[in-house]
Amino acid sequence: MITLSDKGFAGEREDRSGPLIREMLEEAGYQVVETLLLPDEKEGLMRQLMRLSDQRQVNLILTTGGTGFSRRDITPEATIAVCDRMARGIAEAIRGYSMTITKRAMLSRAESGIRKKTLIVNLPGSPKAVRESLEFILPELSHGLGILRGTEGECAR
Repeated sequence: MITLSDKGFAGEREDRSGPLIREMLEEAGYQVVETLLLPDEKEGLMRQLMRLSDQRQVNLILTTGGTGFSRRDITPEATIAVCDRMARGIAEAIRGYSMTITKRAMLSRAESGIRKKTLIVNLPGSPKAVRESLEFILPELSHGLGILRGTEGECAR
């Protein structure tokens, strides 16, 4: 789990989204092996995404923050740069669901993709939006992760 925040990294703002993601993942039965708080810098984020995927071989990386229109919001670009294949349906589903709550969800540039056997999903930066997004996608993620790992078959409902 990676939080992107210049102010959080500088100690000027408390990261509330990262701990919320950890709590929700653990409640859903996931083991959180690492949490990071990084500044909004593309190269640094790319390095960590590749390290977590290639060396730590984690199944899922959730990022929070850096998906808006600000000049420093680089999370989607870093995600696209490291992914072998995109899984845009996840980000589109989050945006679609979020649009039922706030029309500002259309301003999200979040992405989702796959690097080797790791799924990377960009989440919004606000704790409220993180909670809403995770409540929406977590019930379906385990099946996708099982297919990615080769432990589940691709069966239609």
